[in-house]
Amino acid sequence: MSAQKPDEAEQPKTGSLPIVASFGSQSSGSESTDQASAVALNPTPSPASAAERNLSPQNHGASESQAPRPAGAYLGLNGRVVEQASASVSVMDHGLMYGMGLFETFRTYGGQPFLLNRHLERMARGAQELGIAYTLDPAALRAEIAALLAANNLSDGYVRLTLTAGEGELGLPAGLYEQPCRIVYVKAVPESPASWYTHGRTLQVLRTRRNTPEGVERLKSLHYMNGILGRRELGGIPGAAGAEGLMLTREGFVAEGIVSNVFFAAGGKLYTPSVDTGILPGITRAFVMELAERVGIPIEQGHYSLEQLEQANEIFLTGSVQEIVPVRLLRQPDGTERIIGEDGPGPITAALMREYRHSTTETEN
Repeated sequence: MSAQKPDEAEQPKTGSLPIVASFGSQSSGSESTDQASAVALNPTPSPASAAERNLSPQNHGASESQAPRPAGAYLGLNGRVVEQASASVSVMDHGLMYGMGLFETFRTYGGQPFLLNRHLERMARGAQELGIAYTLDPAALRAEIAALLAANNLSDGYVRLTLTAGEGELGLPAGLYEQPCRIVYVKAVPESPASWYTHGRTLQVLRTRRNTPEGVERLKSLHYMNGILGRRELGGIPGAAGAEGLMLTREGFVAEGIVSNVFFAAGGKLYTPSVDTGILPGITRAFVMELAERVGIPIEQGHYSLEQLEQANEIFLTGSVQEIVPVRLLRQPDGTERIIGEDGPGPITAALMREYRHSTTETEN
């Protein structure tokens, strides 16, 4: 990160920070790449047809046209596609100083960001609460993502959109942030083990409790210490390799995974913790609830004990990148284990997995 202000920064030499393309640039006091040389690029990869894309669990990794460029990866910085190694933001950015910022993660199918408008609507709500100016144009962002996929030799990818507050003085601000900084990261979709989808994943109950939101509801903000502490705890538990961590509320109710929302089924009905438990109102969570209603599965939101979760016939996790992941084993902090359902996704989980994958290929882009 650079401490120089834009008007004081030395302009980069030609070619040192190539702008691949520019898309709906959002003004920011932390960017200093305007004079870099442009590079020609076709920003729109040809989408594959539904028949050409195999979305079975065995093929949940990245769909790549070539291997990604490890040393020359590109990201988006305030609407410009630039080399990752040369990109920088100001050390006076309040995203760094005070954690004032938001992010969204999602993936593409056939080159198209899935449920993008929903992610942007959530970011806009969060930006309003944090007092950050929000002027993102969805069409320009789609073009930027297409250019980033092409620049990184990916036909599909994992995308993280970050909005930081932008530069400010040292000290807590009283006004609004008028010049935020926008960063778009793209990488290959992490390849989840096929066994997660065919047999199920382990869900490890953590001692780390989900912290309470700082506002009305949990934002997908840059304040991520609670999740990192949970991940560190999970990494130190013997026998929990490959598991997702389950966090409870301070009162002991089921909350959510470290990076996922939780659902369980019992007696032909679907249950999920309500947003007032302090969980993130996940985009995939909401979409799965809509899918359940569409196929006639009754669903309830509420406060549920760990004992209720243990008695479930089915448990599954949801997230924008890993989609719907069945849970086969529920593991307590003391190592006690309980097998959930049969070997493989239960009927409700399987039905929702089919509906979700159909949506990614046919209807929801």
